[in-house]
Amino acid sequence: MSTRLDVKKTYKLYIGGKFPRSESGRYLPAKSTKGEHLDNFAHASRKDFRDALVAARAAVGGWGKASAYNRGQILYRAAEMLQNRAGELVAEIARSTDVSAAKAKREVTLAIDRLVHFAGWTDKYSQVFSSVNPVASPHFNFTTPEPTGVVVVLAPDEPSLLALVSLVAPVILSGNTAIVVASEKFPLPAATFAEILATSDLPGGVVNILTGKRAELVPHIATHMDVNAIVDGAGDSQISAQLQAGVATNLKRYSNHTAADWFSAKVEDPYWILDTVEFKTAWHPIGI
Repeated sequence: MSTRLDVKKTYKLYIGGKFPRSESGRYLPAKSTKGEHLDNFAHASRKDFRDALVAARAAVGGWGKASAYNRGQILYRAAEMLQNRAGELVAEIARSTDVSAAKAKREVTLAIDRLVHFAGWTDKYSQVFSSVNPVASPHFNFTTPEPTGVVVVLAPDEPSLLALVSLVAPVILSGNTAIVVASEKFPLPAATFAEILATSDLPGGVVNILTGKRAELVPHIATHMDVNAIVDGAGDSQISAQLQAGVATNLKRYSNHTAADWFSAKVEDPYWILDTVEFKTAWHPIGI
Protein backbone atom coordinates (compact mmCIF):
# COMPACT_ATOMS: atom_id res chain seq x y z
CA MET A 1 0.00 0.00 0.00
CA SER A 2 1.46 3.35 -1.04
CA THR A 3 1.90 6.19 1.42
CA ARG A 4 0.40 9.52 0.48
CA LEU A 5 2.62 12.57 0.90
CA ASP A 6 1.21 15.92 1.95
CA VAL A 7 1.15 18.58 -0.74
CA LYS A 8 3.11 21.47 0.73
CA LYS A 9 1.72 24.92 0.02
CA THR A 10 4.07 27.38 -1.65
CA TYR A 11 3.32 30.95 -0.56
CA LYS A 12 4.11 33.70 -3.05
CA LEU A 13 4.91 37.36 -2.63
CA TYR A 14 2.17 39.99 -2.42
CA ILE A 15 2.88 42.91 -4.75
CA GLY A 16 0.40 45.35 -6.25
CA GLY A 17 -2.58 43.29 -5.10
CA LYS A 18 -1.30 40.19 -6.90
CA PHE A 19 0.69 37.11 -5.91
CA PRO A 20 3.75 36.87 -8.16
CA ARG A 21 6.50 34.30 -7.77
CA SER A 22 9.91 35.66 -6.93
CA GLU A 23 11.63 36.74 -10.14
CA SER A 24 14.65 34.72 -9.03
CA GLY A 25 12.59 31.54 -8.77
CA ARG A 26 13.95 30.94 -5.28
CA TYR A 27 11.92 29.46 -2.45
CA LEU A 28 12.75 28.61 1.15
CA PRO A 29 11.29 25.97 3.48
CA ALA A 30 9.25 27.29 6.38
CA LYS A 31 10.08 25.27 9.46
CA SER A 32 8.61 25.01 12.91
CA THR A 33 10.68 25.56 16.03
CA LYS A 34 11.11 21.77 16.11
CA GLY A 35 12.57 21.74 12.60
CA GLU A 36 9.49 20.31 10.89
CA HIS A 37 9.00 21.30 7.25
CA LEU A 38 5.67 23.13 7.21
CA ASP A 39 5.36 24.80 3.80
CA ASN A 40 7.44 26.85 1.36
CA PHE A 41 7.69 30.61 0.89
CA ALA A 42 9.14 32.93 -1.74
CA HIS A 43 12.68 34.25 -1.32
CA ALA A 44 12.37 37.88 -2.43
CA SER A 45 15.16 39.45 -4.46
CA ARG A 46 16.30 43.01 -5.15
CA LYS A 47 14.13 42.99 -8.29
CA ASP A 48 11.10 41.94 -6.24
CA PHE A 49 11.74 44.85 -3.89
CA ARG A 50 11.90 47.24 -6.85
CA ASP A 51 8.65 45.82 -8.22
CA ALA A 52 7.00 46.35 -4.83
CA LEU A 53 8.33 49.90 -4.76
CA VAL A 54 6.86 50.64 -8.19
CA ALA A 55 3.48 49.26 -7.06
CA ALA A 56 3.57 51.21 -3.79
CA ARG A 57 4.50 54.46 -5.54
CA ALA A 58 1.71 54.00 -8.09
CA ALA A 59 -0.82 53.55 -5.29
CA VAL A 60 0.19 56.65 -3.33
CA GLY A 61 -1.92 59.07 -5.35
CA GLY A 62 -5.22 57.27 -5.14
CA TRP A 63 -4.85 56.11 -1.54
CA GLY A 64 -3.65 59.49 -0.32
CA LYS A 65 -6.56 61.28 -2.00
CA ALA A 66 -9.16 58.89 -0.59
CA SER A 67 -11.24 60.45 2.16
CA ALA A 68 -10.26 59.73 5.74
CA TYR A 69 -13.66 58.13 6.26
CA ASN A 70 -13.13 55.82 3.29
CA ARG A 71 -9.68 54.74 4.50
CA GLY A 72 -11.17 53.98 7.92
CA GLN A 73 -13.91 51.85 6.39
CA ILE A 74 -11.35 49.90 4.35
CA LEU A 75 -9.18 49.21 7.41
CA TYR A 76 -12.29 48.12 9.30
CA ARG A 77 -13.17 45.80 6.42
CA ALA A 78 -9.68 44.28 6.64
CA ALA A 79 -10.36 43.62 10.34
CA GLU A 80 -13.61 41.89 9.38
CA MET A 81 -11.80 39.66 6.89
CA LEU A 82 -9.12 38.88 9.45
CA GLN A 83 -11.80 37.86 11.92
CA ASN A 84 -13.43 35.60 9.31
CA ARG A 85 -10.18 33.65 8.97
CA ALA A 86 -9.15 33.87 12.60
CA GLY A 87 -9.22 30.11 13.11
CA GLU A 88 -6.85 29.55 10.20
CA LEU A 89 -4.41 32.14 11.49
CA VAL A 90 -4.52 30.72 15.02
CA ALA A 91 -3.52 27.34 13.62
CA GLU A 92 -0.82 28.95 11.43
CA ILE A 93 0.76 30.81 14.34
CA ALA A 94 0.55 27.80 16.66
CA ARG A 95 2.25 25.40 14.24
CA SER A 96 4.87 27.93 13.15
CA THR A 97 5.95 29.27 16.54
CA ASP A 98 4.97 26.32 18.74
CA VAL A 99 2.96 28.51 21.11
CA SER A 100 -0.26 27.28 22.68
CA ALA A 101 -3.54 27.66 20.85
CA ALA A 102 -4.68 30.03 23.58
CA LYS A 103 -1.71 32.35 23.07
CA ALA A 104 -2.10 32.19 19.29
CA LYS A 105 -5.78 33.09 19.64
CA ARG A 106 -4.88 36.04 21.87
CA GLU A 107 -2.44 37.29 19.23
CA VAL A 108 -5.00 37.06 16.42
CA THR A 109 -7.70 38.71 18.53
CA LEU A 110 -5.39 41.59 19.40
CA ALA A 111 -4.43 41.96 15.72
CA ILE A 112 -8.12 42.33 14.83
CA ASP A 113 -8.69 44.84 17.63
CA ARG A 114 -5.60 46.82 16.63
CA LEU A 115 -6.83 47.19 13.07
CA VAL A 116 -10.17 48.45 14.38
CA HIS A 117 -8.40 50.81 16.77
CA PHE A 118 -6.30 52.45 14.06
CA ALA A 119 -9.23 52.46 11.62
CA GLY A 120 -10.87 54.83 14.08
CA TRP A 121 -7.94 57.24 13.90
CA THR A 122 -8.12 57.87 10.14
CA ASP A 123 -10.57 60.77 10.51
CA LYS A 124 -9.28 61.98 13.89
CA TYR A 125 -5.50 62.25 13.79
CA SER A 126 -5.54 65.33 11.58
CA GLN A 127 -7.85 67.15 13.99
CA VAL A 128 -5.72 66.17 16.98
CA PHE A 129 -2.32 67.00 15.50
CA SER A 130 -3.18 70.01 13.31
CA SER A 131 -2.89 73.52 14.67
CA VAL A 132 -3.75 77.15 13.99
CA ASN A 133 -0.59 79.12 14.70
CA PRO A 134 -0.39 82.67 16.05
CA VAL A 135 1.64 84.91 13.73
CA ALA A 136 2.66 88.57 13.87
CA SER A 137 1.13 89.47 10.51
CA PRO A 138 -2.36 89.69 8.97
CA HIS A 139 -2.50 85.99 8.02
CA PHE A 140 -4.15 82.78 9.01
CA ASN A 141 -1.43 80.17 9.59
CA PHE A 142 -2.37 76.49 9.55
CA THR A 143 -0.22 73.39 10.09
CA THR A 144 -1.63 70.01 9.02
CA PRO A 145 -0.19 66.47 8.71
CA GLU A 146 0.12 64.85 5.29
CA PRO A 147 1.37 61.38 4.25
CA THR A 148 5.06 61.14 3.45
CA GLY A 149 4.74 58.56 0.62
CA VAL A 150 6.24 55.06 0.41
CA VAL A 151 7.24 53.49 3.71
CA VAL A 152 9.22 50.29 4.25
CA VAL A 153 8.22 48.35 7.35
CA LEU A 154 10.45 45.64 8.82
CA ALA A 155 8.48 43.25 11.03
CA PRO A 156 10.05 41.28 13.90
CA ASP A 157 10.03 37.50 14.15
CA GLU A 158 7.72 37.43 17.15
CA PRO A 159 4.85 38.00 17.39
CA SER A 160 4.84 37.47 13.64
CA LEU A 161 1.28 38.66 12.93
CA LEU A 162 0.44 41.10 15.72
CA ALA A 163 3.64 43.11 15.33
CA LEU A 164 3.19 43.36 11.57
CA VAL A 165 -0.37 44.66 11.93
CA SER A 166 0.66 47.05 14.72
CA LEU A 167 3.41 48.55 12.56
CA VAL A 168 1.54 48.73 9.26
CA ALA A 169 -1.81 50.14 10.41
CA PRO A 170 -0.50 53.53 11.66
CA VAL A 171 1.56 53.85 8.48
CA ILE A 172 -1.23 53.39 5.94
CA LEU A 173 -4.11 55.07 7.76
CA SER A 174 -2.77 58.53 6.88
CA GLY A 175 -2.48 57.75 3.15
CA ASN A 176 1.00 56.26 2.96
CA THR A 177 1.66 53.00 1.14
CA ALA A 178 3.82 50.25 2.63
CA ILE A 179 6.33 47.60 1.64
CA VAL A 180 6.54 45.06 4.44
CA VAL A 181 9.51 42.77 4.98
CA ALA A 182 7.90 39.94 6.92
CA SER A 183 9.40 37.81 9.65
CA GLU A 184 12.30 35.79 8.32
CA LYS A 185 11.88 33.05 10.93
CA PHE A 186 8.07 32.76 10.89
CA PRO A 187 6.83 34.10 7.52
CA LEU A 188 3.67 32.03 7.09
CA PRO A 189 1.28 34.14 9.23
CA ALA A 190 2.30 37.22 7.21
CA ALA A 191 1.81 35.33 3.95
CA THR A 192 -1.67 34.28 5.07
CA PHE A 193 -2.42 37.87 6.11
CA ALA A 194 -1.54 38.91 2.55
CA GLU A 195 -4.26 36.60 1.26
CA ILE A 196 -6.69 38.29 3.64
CA LEU A 197 -5.74 41.76 2.41
CA ALA A 198 -6.22 40.62 -1.18
CA THR A 199 -9.85 39.75 -0.43
CA SER A 200 -10.54 43.00 1.45
CA ASP A 201 -11.27 46.41 -0.06
CA LEU A 202 -7.68 47.60 0.28
CA PRO A 203 -6.49 48.85 -3.15
CA GLY A 204 -3.63 46.92 -4.72
CA GLY A 205 -0.23 48.38 -3.95
CA VAL A 206 -1.18 50.01 -0.64
CA VAL A 207 0.38 47.10 1.26
CA ASN A 208 2.99 44.87 -0.36
CA ILE A 209 4.47 41.94 1.56
CA LEU A 210 7.88 40.41 0.87
CA THR A 211 9.31 37.28 2.45
CA GLY A 212 12.85 35.98 2.46
CA LYS A 213 16.21 37.05 3.86
CA ARG A 214 16.30 40.49 5.46
CA ALA A 215 20.06 40.77 4.99
CA GLU A 216 19.65 40.64 1.19
CA LEU A 217 17.02 43.37 1.07
CA VAL A 218 18.23 45.82 3.72
CA PRO A 219 21.11 47.37 1.69
CA HIS A 220 18.70 48.22 -1.14
CA ILE A 221 16.04 49.50 1.27
CA ALA A 222 18.52 51.70 3.11
CA THR A 223 19.87 53.47 0.04
CA HIS A 224 16.99 53.50 -2.45
CA MET A 225 16.13 57.06 -3.40
CA ASP A 226 12.39 56.42 -3.83
CA VAL A 227 11.81 55.20 -0.27
CA ASN A 228 10.48 58.05 1.87
CA ALA A 229 10.56 56.48 5.33
CA ILE A 230 11.51 53.32 7.20
CA VAL A 231 9.79 51.84 10.25
CA ASP A 232 12.13 49.32 11.85
CA GLY A 233 10.69 46.68 14.13
CA ALA A 234 13.09 43.87 13.19
CA GLY A 235 14.95 43.95 16.49
CA ASP A 236 18.36 43.39 14.91
CA SER A 237 21.08 45.86 15.92
CA GLN A 238 23.16 45.25 12.78
CA ILE A 239 20.17 45.85 10.51
CA SER A 240 19.26 48.94 12.50
CA ALA A 241 22.77 50.37 12.10
CA GLN A 242 22.78 49.62 8.37
CA LEU A 243 19.41 51.29 7.87
CA GLN A 244 20.38 54.38 9.86
CA ALA A 245 23.59 54.72 7.86
CA GLY A 246 21.69 54.43 4.59
CA VAL A 247 18.90 56.90 5.30
CA ALA A 248 21.35 59.77 4.99
CA THR A 249 21.46 59.25 1.21
CA ASN A 250 18.08 60.91 0.69
CA LEU A 251 17.18 61.96 4.23
CA LYS A 252 14.61 59.21 4.72
CA ARG A 253 12.75 59.27 7.98
CA TYR A 254 13.73 56.42 10.28
CA SER A 255 11.72 55.17 13.27
CA ASN A 256 12.71 52.31 15.54
CA HIS A 257 10.09 50.32 17.45
CA THR A 258 12.14 47.26 18.30
CA ALA A 259 11.61 47.57 22.06
CA ALA A 260 7.82 47.58 21.83
CA ASP A 261 5.65 45.33 23.98
CA TRP A 262 3.38 44.16 21.18
CA PHE A 263 0.69 42.79 23.50
CA SER A 264 0.46 46.06 25.43
CA ALA A 265 -1.94 48.93 24.81
CA LYS A 266 1.13 51.17 24.57
CA VAL A 267 1.50 49.95 20.98
CA GLU A 268 -1.79 51.69 20.16
CA ASP A 269 -0.05 55.03 20.66
CA PRO A 270 -1.45 57.51 18.09
CA TYR A 271 1.92 59.28 18.06
CA TRP A 272 3.20 56.36 15.97
CA ILE A 273 1.12 57.89 13.16
CA LEU A 274 3.43 60.91 13.25
CA ASP A 275 6.44 58.74 12.40
CA THR A 276 5.38 58.73 8.76
CA VAL A 277 3.61 62.05 8.18
CA GLU A 278 5.00 65.43 7.23
CA PHE A 279 3.66 68.68 8.60
CA LYS A 280 2.77 71.28 6.00
CA THR A 281 2.14 74.91 6.92
CA ALA A 282 -0.02 77.24 4.84
CA TRP A 283 -0.31 81.04 5.07
CA HIS A 284 -3.53 82.73 4.03
CA PRO A 285 -3.99 86.50 4.08
CA ILE A 286 -6.83 87.78 6.21
CA GLY A 287 -9.36 89.68 4.10
CA ILE A 288 -10.34 93.18 5.07
